[in-house]
Amino acid sequence: MNSPPERHTGDASVIAESLENPDVFGELFRRHAADIHRYAARRLGDTSADDITAETFLIAFRKRAGYDLARPSALPWLYGIAANRIGEQRRSEVRRLRAMVRSDLQANAEPWTDRADSRVTAESTHRLFAGALAALPARDRHVLLLVAWADLTYPEVAEALSIPVGTVRSRLNRARRKLRAAAGAGALPDPARNNLSHAQEATSHG
Repeated sequence: MNSPPERHTGDASVIAESLENPDVFGELFRRHAADIHRYAARRLGDTSADDITAETFLIAFRKRAGYDLARPSALPWLYGIAANRIGEQRRSEVRRLRAMVRSDLQANAEPWTDRADSRVTAESTHRLFAGALAALPARDRHVLLLVAWADLTYPEVAEALSIPVGTVRSRLNRARRKLRAAAGAGALPDPARNNLSHAQEATSHG
């Protein structure tokens, strides 16, 4: 006897099915756990990322009945849960960023850039930016890194953090200004400074 075909396709379908068959929720983990872990690891390190990832999916499972099934992708929702968990460890994150500065290590060593569609993408950051990130308010850091490291759009960040899109823009612009101010301190190598100049131009046209 052949097994019945799987019904689920999009994330919303997986979540809907999981309300009747909880085992189906494992498909959401298979699809997105690596992304959530990668994001958490960049912010808190690998060890904490294991816990953040597990907690994110446990919370998502418990709250799945309240998920808006009109949203086909659950990834912004999952990033929002992860961000909240990371926020509860903000002191650990700040300590980690400051340790990068003290040790003269590069934090995810690629320069900050801004795509022409006004989306920030951080392919990495010099140790100086680790210090600048540590100095940001947690709410601004959440927005910046969800755009830069999770590659979410402004509406997706708004969905993840349950804030208006206008608030996403204002927090992101504030964070960018502070990072540019850090670059203006003159401690960056020329390539990083040039990338920030490009970012400013792209933002002004976004």
